[in-house]
Amino acid sequence: MKTSIKNIFTILSVLAFSVSFAQNIEGTITDSQKNPLGAANIVIKGTTINTITDESGKFSLDTNSKKLPFTLLVQYVGYKTTEIEVTTLPIPVLEVSLKEENELIEVVVSSRRRIEKVQDIPIAVSVVTGKQAEQAGAFNVNRIKELVPSVQLYSSNPRNTGINIRGLGSPYGLTNDGIDPGVGFYVDGVYYARPAATTLDFIDVEQIEVLRGPQGSLFGKNTTSGAFNITTRKPSFTSGADFEISYGNYAFLQAKASVTGALGKKVAGRLSFSGTQRDGLIDNVATGRATNTLNNQGIRGQLLYTPSENTNIILAADITTQRPDGYAQVIAGVAPTNRAAYRQFDAIIADLNYQLPSRNAFDRKIDQDTPWRSGQDMGGISLNIDTKIGGGTLTSTTAWRFWNWDPSNDRDFTGLQVLAKSQNPTRQTQITQEVRYAGQLTSKISGVAGVFFIDQTSQTDGTEESGSAQWRFSQSTTSNLWKTPGLFEGYGIHTDARIRASSAAVFGQIDWAITDRLHVLPGVRYNFDKKEANYSRTTYGGLQTNDPALIALKKLVYSDQSFDSSTDDTDFSGNLTLTYKFSDKINAYATYAKSYKPVGVNVAGLPTPPAGKTLGDLAVIKPEDVNHYEFGVKTSPFRNSIFNLTFFNTDIKDFQTNVQAAELGVNRGYLANADKVRVRGGELDASFVFSQHLTINAAATYTDGKYVKFTNAPLPLEETGKTENGVQVAYKDVSGSDLPGVSKWAGSLGGELSDNARFFGNTGKIFLGIDSYARSEFSSSPSASKYLVVPGYAIFNARLGFRASQGLSVQFWGRNILNKDYYEQLLPAGGNAGHYAAVLGDQRTYGITLKYSL
Repeated sequence: MKTSIKNIFTILSVLAFSVSFAQNIEGTITDSQKNPLGAANIVIKGTTINTITDESGKFSLDTNSKKLPFTLLVQYVGYKTTEIEVTTLPIPVLEVSLKEENELIEVVVSSRRRIEKVQDIPIAVSVVTGKQAEQAGAFNVNRIKELVPSVQLYSSNPRNTGINIRGLGSPYGLTNDGIDPGVGFYVDGVYYARPAATTLDFIDVEQIEVLRGPQGSLFGKNTTSGAFNITTRKPSFTSGADFEISYGNYAFLQAKASVTGALGKKVAGRLSFSGTQRDGLIDNVATGRATNTLNNQGIRGQLLYTPSENTNIILAADITTQRPDGYAQVIAGVAPTNRAAYRQFDAIIADLNYQLPSRNAFDRKIDQDTPWRSGQDMGGISLNIDTKIGGGTLTSTTAWRFWNWDPSNDRDFTGLQVLAKSQNPTRQTQITQEVRYAGQLTSKISGVAGVFFIDQTSQTDGTEESGSAQWRFSQSTTSNLWKTPGLFEGYGIHTDARIRASSAAVFGQIDWAITDRLHVLPGVRYNFDKKEANYSRTTYGGLQTNDPALIALKKLVYSDQSFDSSTDDTDFSGNLTLTYKFSDKINAYATYAKSYKPVGVNVAGLPTPPAGKTLGDLAVIKPEDVNHYEFGVKTSPFRNSIFNLTFFNTDIKDFQTNVQAAELGVNRGYLANADKVRVRGGELDASFVFSQHLTINAAATYTDGKYVKFTNAPLPLEETGKTENGVQVAYKDVSGSDLPGVSKWAGSLGGELSDNARFFGNTGKIFLGIDSYARSEFSSSPSASKYLVVPGYAIFNARLGFRASQGLSVQFWGRNILNKDYYEQLLPAGGNAGHYAAVLGDQRTYGITLKYSL
């Protein structure tokens, strides 16, 4: 009996020793040169179980029977933290080589639908990681432009948002839903058709890739100017969580959270949230409260299913809401026009016994009496399936998305009841399907090929209504009939505008390695586009009268209008790139691309057609024909450095542009074609890690954008009312003038100084960072006006704090720390009475951010 008990005890001891031994993890930690790293920290993520390496870089970690799976974090100050997922025990002896922090030449992208080093691909692309965006306070695209100066974003409200790269992409001014954006916006492979998406807060972003130039052979939706390729953080089978909260002046409050982990053996999930609130930055003296607040909330959920090691399936859903009291514009000035003296703005408001609350926009005061409302909801659901087949991956991305827009605007920008109502709520839905295969096709050829389909519908039910002061702003003769009581009060238009747009495409690009150094990359695209638009505008209200003279006056302000248009078009486009790798540190490429932007339709009011033309003629907008040339060189002059140069020239025939008419009924503007434009310039991207303590980033762009030929451009603001030989002039030849929204020079410069530190027991870095962004002046009008020129400006942002990969991080930050007054956009009031308003850049803001990572 004693012998049996002894044997059992021996067996149990051996088993216990075996289990203990099986759960003991050993390894060696070195740098990239295989030098041992002593005192490196190895910790089981989410626990206090840890150890450090000895002088030879070796370690042994007792996992204390930690339940599988779990993740090891390997940390060493000055080096990137490495994560190792442990799913079974025992595991082989680990040999881990850590990379220095910010090892820039190792940045990888998925722009060509496969993982590649950014320095190896023959595309001008800027990469902003999610961490970089967080550190710079860039929580939406409008702030990303401060890091990537080739990007321009203009937004007088979410609907009226345009995003351009190198000055091209969307017509400058108010948005018209009848044309496609030239800059593609993708989140996890899903195309977002509405530019309003660029005003939303990022939710749990992993990386932002900004591709410059035509990318029609790589992406499902045609892109003539470039693309934003945004990826979010994916679900993980290892549990983890991040919590972040920021507080600043003007009651700024931002909260972010993300949790992830296994839900089953083959299922993992991630749930992410972002919310931002802030008080207003502009005082409304009429209401006694500040306007232009922030009020954004967004949530995103993802489920990852891995039926096999070669297949990943992700089901994702998101919804974001915005409910700001905001996007009010401030009167920035008054331009004298060519109209009669009694039709000048100052004469008009004098007759109405009205004065502006301030003539200095940077007093940030308004007295507007129509509420500013900019409510929007955007969201959708997507299913992405990746399956490895042969040497590549077959991907299917199916998505449904919606956008609801609920606005109210004061488009006269004054406290007078001129436009008592200006609101065009819109409902948009889209369905997209993309299937593509990307990977290695033969030993010498790799590439991507795919098909894409999108069907979208948009419906706008708008209202615009005159107030008691409308008669004086619309008065175009000295007749006393204009003073008829109640003639225009409550007189307005109801608008029903609908559009359905469908597009299908086949696209592909191959990379043929003629030699190890010389590659040829041809790409092709065949596209079909169809658009149907219905527009109806009916008048209502005002004084009910049978007097023909009074009716004629009312029609000078608003008139009934309707038109239908249907058009379709096909296009074959493509590109050819030659790339030659002179050495491991020098990679050069040259590209020619023939691209196009699809046919467009007007779905807003149109001006009275000129002689010989009908509304139907003005309703359809010709497609753009794009010829693009580019040469670039990517270099790494020394270790941990990037110095890239790009030169480009883009010629566009039948350029789609947005023009502003003097007729009040088309105060949203309408689309037209300019005969030809040209944009040329150069770009520089540079990043340097001088040591583990100092990093410098710089980017600069020179852009020369011209109307080569545009003979039927609208009149600039100051020439409104111009006559020649007693005949009203409607158009102007602006050939040779600058494109709107394009600065000759723009650039960013930033750096960070850091040192090793420990904070609350966590290993990390204490840091001081400064970022700057500058741009030269630019025209803010489709036809250059000396009054609508935005002066150049420069702003500076700063941050100071402690950063750790796990545990608590803290950051103090300030934006526009020198409190620079600057305009982001200038725009004339409806009816072109002479006054114009500004979208103001934010004044100085500052605050603190706390982040805790598990």
